[in-house]
Amino acid sequence: PRHCLSICPLPGWQQEAQKLTFLASICSICSTTSVDSTVWDMLYFCQLEVVETIEVLLQEEPADHLGTAVRQQAMLAVTSMSRVGLLLQEKTSSFLHTCFCSIFRLPPQEDTQGPEASLYSKTLAAMDSMLQVLVRSAGTLSILELQNILQLLLPFTTSRLAAVRERAMARIARLANFITTYPLLQVCPCFAQATILRHQCSKTQQFVMLGRLVGHLTLCCTCKDKGTRHEATEALHHLHTFILQQRRRWPWLRDTGQLQLQEGWQVRQPWQLLQNNCASRIFLMFVKYLQLSDQVDIILMAIKSLRAPSAYSISVAAHMVDVLVANPAFQPGQVQNVVWAIYRNLPSVRAVVALNSLDRALLVLMGKHPSEVVASLLQCSPTCTRVAVAMWKAMLSEPEAAKKVLRELLSTLMNQSLRKTSTSTKDNPRILSLAAARTISEILLQPTCLQEVEAIFPQLFLALLFQVSFTTELTLQEVHIFWKEHQQDLLTPIRSAVQSMRLLLCSMGFESQVLAIEAQGGWDALLSTQTHLMGVRIVAREIMKTPGPLHSTIFCHLAELLSVEDPTWEMIAMVFLIEMLGGTDLNEELDRALEIFPMYLQSQCLGMPSMVLRGILRLTERPDTARKTLVLLPYVMERLQGPDSDASAAALPVLGNMLQLLEGKMSSRIALALAEKLQPLFNDELNTVRELSIRLFQNTMGLVVGAEKKKMKKEVWDSLLPLLFHLHDQDKSVAKASQEALHSAGQFLKWRQLAQLADTTQAWRISECLLARNKSRAKDYLRQSQVYLQSPQEPLRREAVRFI
Repeated sequence: PRHCLSICPLPGWQQEAQKLTFLASICSICSTTSVDSTVWDMLYFCQLEVVETIEVLLQEEPADHLGTAVRQQAMLAVTSMSRVGLLLQEKTSSFLHTCFCSIFRLPPQEDTQGPEASLYSKTLAAMDSMLQVLVRSAGTLSILELQNILQLLLPFTTSRLAAVRERAMARIARLANFITTYPLLQVCPCFAQATILRHQCSKTQQFVMLGRLVGHLTLCCTCKDKGTRHEATEALHHLHTFILQQRRRWPWLRDTGQLQLQEGWQVRQPWQLLQNNCASRIFLMFVKYLQLSDQVDIILMAIKSLRAPSAYSISVAAHMVDVLVANPAFQPGQVQNVVWAIYRNLPSVRAVVALNSLDRALLVLMGKHPSEVVASLLQCSPTCTRVAVAMWKAMLSEPEAAKKVLRELLSTLMNQSLRKTSTSTKDNPRILSLAAARTISEILLQPTCLQEVEAIFPQLFLALLFQVSFTTELTLQEVHIFWKEHQQDLLTPIRSAVQSMRLLLCSMGFESQVLAIEAQGGWDALLSTQTHLMGVRIVAREIMKTPGPLHSTIFCHLAELLSVEDPTWEMIAMVFLIEMLGGTDLNEELDRALEIFPMYLQSQCLGMPSMVLRGILRLTERPDTARKTLVLLPYVMERLQGPDSDASAAALPVLGNMLQLLEGKMSSRIALALAEKLQPLFNDELNTVRELSIRLFQNTMGLVVGAEKKKMKKEVWDSLLPLLFHLHDQDKSVAKASQEALHSAGQFLKWRQLAQLADTTQAWRISECLLARNKSRAKDYLRQSQVYLQSPQEPLRREAVRFI
């Protein structure tokens, strides 16, 4: 067909005649009852090319006037093809878009001029007929085809040209009227959430555009041009009739109240409803039929309509938002969409009624979906832009909402698990916790919520401290993701978290502590991984100068957090807690610490057992707390058997102090058990461990009495050769400790010669005496000597060879 139409150039009137002949022939072929098989087959097999040719003809029509018969005839041709099933469904959308563009966008001033106006009216009538035939011919897919047409029409109703808006809205109104008279068109009656479980329908029956259509038509009822308002009201009237017709098919869905409203609508004309300013009332008639997805679609549309300038009534759009946001059953993704829509559109909203509506929407959503709202806003603006600050202010305007905001931000700060390292701000807790810390600094500048901040100060303070610690471990990629909007600022993520801590302390009246920490270099120390723990200790010492009940609460919260191991914050929390143990009054705090220390003495975290042991050592040195630490004695002794030399070095002085606290048989029994564990430490790689273990072994000899003394003699005999070899230790402190221990061993064994030789450090004579005193131990001595052949110290290896 396209080839036939372009064989040779013709004058304009002849070209139009040729086009009309071509289009008329299509109508003739489709309408004849006695179809010539050859002609029919030709049309059937080239139907795609025929439709594409009609599209081209429409595109070639002049755009400066209305009166062309080709447009009308094109509608009739497509209608004829659709009636006999010769229009491919997949080609419908493309053709309809071309059709709408060709006709709707014609100059509005020609709508009522002479013969062209009559021809244009006939063309629009032909279009209405075509759209109805397209719906009919779709059969079981008629609902899908109807929604496809509506989806193509709706964008034209938002055109800047009033004529385009009115023409498109009129087509929607005619379609809405048509579906009320088409008995074969059936949709799923599950308009309301409550009825979904009663009836399951297929996708071909679901009217998924209902919400978008209702919202759009309601807003168009408030449009500035009268023609569009009238057509939109007519469309809503017919749509409501259609919904009620569908519900009558299902007895359990009948609604007497709605039927009465429908009757009232039929009595009054649409323009009467508009005169009574009933757009909001009309909308309320549809609300109960809308599913959640429909409601969200309308909310998003209404929020967009609040921007200035708006073609619709801002007050009606605000009312739609108020009505629909109150639904308590939104899904997380739906809440997120609403929050994001508010964030995107808020900069363009000017009207007070619109701003108040958005503020109310945020408060309502915050009351019912706090987690989703806070997470969504943090995702919208990780660095807390001016728009985000305005939204946070709205949610902080009421005390109950402010409490929920702060609780959710606190939860986000504590959810910075190092195991989750997504590079998206949407699902990365590390990034969101940074955003929460940044937001806290903005919230603290609002005086309206200081009372709510004070209520959770201990938890919030510690969460920000952990955030500072966590920020020192961020990857460069994560810093870039978070800070890409503020790279020009000097306020890096970690400095932002530190600033939030300072603001929090100042807002609670602790300016003196802030200045004291600064004077000691604590704030700067927090910024570096090398000095971070020192900064934590400085902060902890100054927090101990706050009122007693407050730092007691902080201590208890630390203990509560440490009762469950979490690698994210456990090291910082433990440093802080141990530093707080230096306080003067320790009652409940000490008991809480003693409950959690056993778990962390067995921790695999590098440095944790050593830190806990140093804290316990401080407690054993205090008269008011020392005896209570004895409950930890078994756990401290276990640390001597591990491979961690630092932990052993920290445990030995603790055990020395604890031994002095024991009395009677308990002291003797523990000393014997401890002596058995100390000898392997004589050969430890750390000089400190060797020295402390030897000195502690020496102390245990003087504590054993009664029945344990006989068993202790065996331990002492086993220690003699190692102590002898360590007289040659390269570390002079270890050698000195070995000499004194040998002297004590001589006294314990009542072997005067050994004690005298130890005093004069005659190692060779001592070795001879060992063999002479007890020849039966020669094999044991040989076995012990072989261990020292592997010693990293050359003097010890040499002495072992000599002895062997």
